[in-house]
Amino acid sequence: MTSVTTLAEPVPETTRTPATRTSLSRLPSLTGLRWVAAMLVFGFHIGTMQIVAEPGYKAVIDWVFTLGLSGVQFFFILSGFVLVWSARPGDTKRAFWRRRAAKIYPNHLVTWAVVIALWLYWDNPINFKAALANLFLVQAWLPMDGYFYSVNNVSWSLACEMFFYLCLPFALPLIRRMRPWMLYAVVIGMPLLIASMWPIQELVPEAARWWFTQIFPVVRSFEFWVGVAAAELLLRGRWRGPGLLVSTGIFVAIWVASMEWIRAELWTTVLALGYILVIASAARADTTGRWSPWRSRPLIWLGEVSFAFYLVHVFLIKAILRFAGHPGGFPGWRGPVVAIGLLLVSLLAAWLLFRFVETPMMRVLSPRRRGRDGGPVGGPDPRPTPTPAPTPAPAAARLVRQRRPDQVSRTGAAGGTVAGDATAPSPVPPR
Repeated sequence: MTSVTTLAEPVPETTRTPATRTSLSRLPSLTGLRWVAAMLVFGFHIGTMQIVAEPGYKAVIDWVFTLGLSGVQFFFILSGFVLVWSARPGDTKRAFWRRRAAKIYPNHLVTWAVVIALWLYWDNPINFKAALANLFLVQAWLPMDGYFYSVNNVSWSLACEMFFYLCLPFALPLIRRMRPWMLYAVVIGMPLLIASMWPIQELVPEAARWWFTQIFPVVRSFEFWVGVAAAELLLRGRWRGPGLLVSTGIFVAIWVASMEWIRAELWTTVLALGYILVIASAARADTTGRWSPWRSRPLIWLGEVSFAFYLVHVFLIKAILRFAGHPGGFPGWRGPVVAIGLLLVSLLAAWLLFRFVETPMMRVLSPRRRGRDGGPVGGPDPRPTPTPAPTPAPAAARLVRQRRPDQVSRTGAAGGTVAGDATAPSPVPPR
């Protein structure tokens, strides 16, 4: 993935501090955090696929990555945050949708074709209706076994993202007119609404309850809107969350408490609040030139390829194990070594997909910077001149204030998600 970007008026070099020189038009910490979330998902799947058999090592993996699939939640929240952060009134609905399709679909098409080719090679039965639903990214709307986790299992989250992209241009005018207290109500209320889905699922047929709480794009969009509202607050200078260090400490405390004491039905609620604190504080650290551990060059590169990594890692691990004639469960020290090897092979495949598919196809398929089709994504921006955060760096103050109508957004990497699949169920059990 490319670094998260937004267009801003160039700031003279003399007004920049070393810390903000690269953060004026980018949120590199969010790109770096993307890899951390990707590793949570990878670790969860290493555990559910039983790669490590030695009880001591397996216990460590299970404990560390119990909530790893919540990396999906992180990416849904991050997607909403960055798309609002980078949106500009001069953009158009059609240009926005085309740009998001250019980001997601080429990688999806290639990985879909690879999985189908492997199935044909192995003479696996193929449900062609499910395969077509997966190809067109509508599988997450179908609560039937064999559909929403079909073909490349993890692509169900892309179907959710496509729904988010469809909705956002229509919601932006309303978001921009909301008072700050209303935006805070969204940030706090959406996680509570997520918690309410657990008793509401009793109204859904039992066979579809897992789909309803874990897959259904409308329910999963609650996480997306948390990021949308938080980004709007930060753009206005009205976000009042703690700094990055304190936010990280709060998140770690939530993570440990969720593993040890909090009921499974509340995991997504409390983790959503923890994730948005980290995302908003990391973004604010970038725009104000404050220290962040997440914007090193290696982490940014890993974050850029994390979308491709997400798409390839599950089916690649399955294919390697099948070609090797080994179902998993490697004993002793071999388990961790194999897990590291699978990580490196997946990372190599992700780089190839990023380098030779994702990057060139984004250039070919994305519309020109200023499209003429459709209506403005957000319409005229009615917001008052944003109030910058207390004592920001000079460059950051310019970033917050300058929102020219003639500027058009670059959505950067926001739309790509790293999501979990259902090789094994999510750590949140249906009730």
